[in-house]
Amino acid sequence: MDLTSVAVTKLKGVGPKLAEKLKRLKITSLQDVLFHLPLRYQDRTRIVAIADLVPGLEVMTTGMVVSCEVLFRRRRSLLCVITDRQGNQLSLRFFHFNQQQQQRLRVGSQVRCFGEVRRGPQQLEIVHPEFQIVSTGAGSSAAPENALTPVYPVTEGLHQLSMRKITDAALAHLKSSDVEELLPASANSGISLKQALITVHRPGPDVDIDALLQGRHVAVQRLVLEELIAHRLSVQQIRNAIKQQGAPVINPEGDLCPRLISSLAFTLTGAQQRVIQEIQADLSDGIPMLRLVQGDVGSGKTLVAAAAAALVVDAGYQVAVMAPTEILAEQHLLSFSGWFEPLGLKIGWLKGKLGAKQKRDALESIAMGQTRIAIGTHALFQQDVSFKKLGLTIVDEQHRFGVHQRLSLREKGVAGDVVPHQLTMTATPIPRTLAMTSYADLDYSVIDELPPGRQAITTVAIPNTRRLQVVERVAEAIKSGRQVYWVCTLIEESEALQANAAEDTLVELQECLPDARVSLVHGRMNPADKEQAMVNFKNHASDLLVATTVIEVGVDVPNASLIIIENAERLGLSQLHQLRGRVGRGSVQSSCVLLFEQGLSQRARDRISTLRETSDGFLIAERDLELRGAGEVLGTRQTGSAQFRIADLMRDKKLLPTVKNITDDITVNYPERVMPLIMRWLGEESPDYGNV
Repeated sequence: MDLTSVAVTKLKGVGPKLAEKLKRLKITSLQDVLFHLPLRYQDRTRIVAIADLVPGLEVMTTGMVVSCEVLFRRRRSLLCVITDRQGNQLSLRFFHFNQQQQQRLRVGSQVRCFGEVRRGPQQLEIVHPEFQIVSTGAGSSAAPENALTPVYPVTEGLHQLSMRKITDAALAHLKSSDVEELLPASANSGISLKQALITVHRPGPDVDIDALLQGRHVAVQRLVLEELIAHRLSVQQIRNAIKQQGAPVINPEGDLCPRLISSLAFTLTGAQQRVIQEIQADLSDGIPMLRLVQGDVGSGKTLVAAAAAALVVDAGYQVAVMAPTEILAEQHLLSFSGWFEPLGLKIGWLKGKLGAKQKRDALESIAMGQTRIAIGTHALFQQDVSFKKLGLTIVDEQHRFGVHQRLSLREKGVAGDVVPHQLTMTATPIPRTLAMTSYADLDYSVIDELPPGRQAITTVAIPNTRRLQVVERVAEAIKSGRQVYWVCTLIEESEALQANAAEDTLVELQECLPDARVSLVHGRMNPADKEQAMVNFKNHASDLLVATTVIEVGVDVPNASLIIIENAERLGLSQLHQLRGRVGRGSVQSSCVLLFEQGLSQRARDRISTLRETSDGFLIAERDLELRGAGEVLGTRQTGSAQFRIADLMRDKKLLPTVKNITDDITVNYPERVMPLIMRWLGEESPDYGNV
């Protein structure tokens, strides 16, 4: 049976309204339901005694109701207390409840409940638990369920119970038929695809629970293998389609690139020279360049990009430089203008918030070919932007843009069968584990050498209780003529996060350091004010810059030798490393102070320890991947791009060599299986390979 041909409306209980909700999850066929896999499982197979409960765990527990009352405090709530035979107690708290629930939870009832345990005002509690009255009286028993409970990705108006019923109906179809095996015999994993799907959706009581929850079970690994193969096939299809197109042959007619390099006040590192040569070779062979340049903070990627732009401009083509944020785009504008304008080349600027006349003039100049290098944000790939002769697109911090966004900018320069070259770069080192999968469509170069004279940055972690000592250290740095960053994680005070706000910190530091020139920059400021604050700091018109994480990338102030990062425990390793890279850009010894709150989690301790032990961006990136997972490291957890349904790149990295071998086998010997595999796992996310 072809599962793709069976519409989801054929399943029992799925009418037009429910089908519309499922469509929002890209579920339209029986196959889509079967491959809409659980995010996680709730373990209701074991009952945990109240005495053994630990905060942070989702558990099933049981007890007898000893009190139940409505409280009228800051917020109306129903508080129910249950106890076990030894007298250990647990609170069940409901903020949304009705009279029927209140009546069911009467004193003496035996309750079986499930939820996440957390610390309450008096004792451990579960907020809004799922509960069931199993009997009355303390002598009753409550049997656990006999299988793990799957938790699915859902959408508004679609509940877990409904999703489980839909999946039950799909599995009933599957058990009476079969699902097409698309992997070759060489991929034999000891379990059929059909059995793997049944096990992952409805793990039986005999399944190794720990192996399933940790992704080690053979059923999980069978599906992981196929998903990783589908993703690799997808990026290979993109790469192959692009490689079949032509690109401008860049043979510089002038000497702009040599003049740019000779005008610099410093000498290029060997790594920079090597990467420029790799780019030049790509540009000259008539096949679209797809190159990712990785380099740690301060390694000189922007100058490499400028050299590539000079080569392309000298061959008579235009260049587009795109950055994900205005502040980073503005930094590129300053750098490129500083390098190119003395050489007689004016740089164009395009962002979302330009005045009508400014925007019209900018668009006209780009369309006429007068702007040879255009720098901007996402505005560069909007519909009304037209290039006369685009030869190269440069995308900075490319891990924040999906494949489709990268392609949409490149399409601006399509002329017949000729497409522009593409150079992408990042100051966030991408672990090899990720590069082999998420960026398999790109060649990559690494700038693994810092400019001479750079000093190692000393990193220390200090509890917030010693805040005054840190302020004294700031005063000493300013007194010696150096500048300081003070980074806060929030703009305004938040009760939920208990983090110090940038605006409050500004006032505090102005009071503590009356002789210092203190300024503020954050993402919600008027762009002109934000830019002025950054320019003032760069020109040493201010001594201390209180900032949010908008300064994470791109800001270059060699005189800044000290950075304080508040609430360091709340940030990821790579982000902390990026912020630390704002100092140490000159020849003076620099320091980074990580201010943290007491009561750190083990994960936060691990992050801070790693940062103190090493300044190797690639080592930090690998560790960050272990701690946070691919979705957060890539910046795609919120956007949904590059998300896997069941694979975990860090957990499953041992499979990557096998994935490569099987992908090659399928490409050569079973080409008819390529698109069915891609559609099975990526569905609507699959690019239109004929138009890339």
